[in-house]
Amino acid sequence: MEREHGFSLFELMIVVAIVLIIAVIAIPNLMRAKISANESSAVQTVRQMATAELTYHNSYSSIGFAPDLKSLGGPAVGCSPSPAGACIVDSVVTNGVKSGYLFFAAGFAPGGAPTNTQFVSSAAPMRFNGTGTRNFCIATDDGSVRTVIGSPGGTPAPDVPTCITYPLL
Repeated sequence: MEREHGFSLFELMIVVAIVLIIAVIAIPNLMRAKISANESSAVQTVRQMATAELTYHNSYSSIGFAPDLKSLGGPAVGCSPSPAGACIVDSVVTNGVKSGYLFFAAGFAPGGAPTNTQFVSSAAPMRFNGTGTRNFCIATDDGSVRTVIGSPGGTPAPDVPTCITYPLL
């Protein structure tokens, strides 16, 4: 009796089972790595926005800190610096969405001051537990990165008092 060459159904089922077991182990680790990368990018972008706020303040001292994120950026091509678009951050950051995070930056004039003497730059994950798990911010008060566990449907810290309630990173 001659034996046919190839694999039996049983052997193929074992190989498929092994591949599925490896996938079940690997996919959560891949998701955690992606979230970690997104969070690292978010922290770096929040720092970049805080530095941009300081640069804006030095360049346009009559205004103080930039009133919004759009004022820190400008068009992707042919940017001419002005108070409405200082060309300090790139157009990706200016749009407020990057690496699965939502970004916010604004200057504030507390007590009716003529110039914006405070600012906040902040970030929150677009999909909690999907693109990130933590919110980040930097405020004028100490310039330190602060973080708090986010929540589904969360938004970036909208003001300095909210940001300073976050624990330091």
